Amino acid sequence: MSETNGKPARAWQRMLSGRRLDLLDPSPLDVEIADIAHGLARVARWNGQTVGDHAFSVAQHSVLVCEIFRKLNPEATARQQMAALLHDAPEYVIGDMISPFKAALGDDYKLVEKRLQNAVHLRFALPVELPAALKKEIKRADRVSAYFEATRLAGFDEKEAAKFFGRPRGIHADDLDLSPLPTVQAQACFMDCFHGIETLIADLRATG
Repeated sequence: MSETNGKPARAWQRMLSGRRLDLLDPSPLDVEIADIAHGLARVARWNGQTVGDHAFSVAQHSVLVCEIFRKLNPEATARQQMAALLHDAPEYVIGDMISPFKAALGDDYKLVEKRLQNAVHLRFALPVELPAALKKEIKRADRVSAYFEATRLAGFDEKEAAKFFGRPRGIHADDLDLSPLPTVQAQACFMDCFHGIETLIADLRATG
């Protein structure tokens, strides 16, 4: 850990919930869904380079990926849907860095991101390491979302977007809401999606 004036540099962040999250060794006990929703709703996708009066937030992207994941995997369990919704949860702390910058930062960034993702998974009773097949399907939904965000919001033409994200199959932009939402509304949509999935999990637990 780096030092400031001979003392270890602060490696934690105070959350609005009152939790103090250690960024280098995050505890699941310090992860709160309200903090995640608040943070993601204030992080812009594409470094904010999107059309519209509002940024297209990571919170809105997360809900969109969950929706696409459901369309592509209609038999998905509630916990699998939860994993899709929370796939970018670490960004409530570390922000959304575009892929070229992530590559430049290398393993240090990936390690911090991985530790945060592990803590989020443990907090919401998900496997620390998701099954490979599930990760593949979530990534597939993520790339579909990225393609439509790129072409409808971020100025990419279809050929360019297809080169980076692949061309979606079975999903059409007209079936998705890509209108950038105000921050508070995006935050509420994320929370609504989370609570809807949480209710499904509780119902299955009660009947099982």
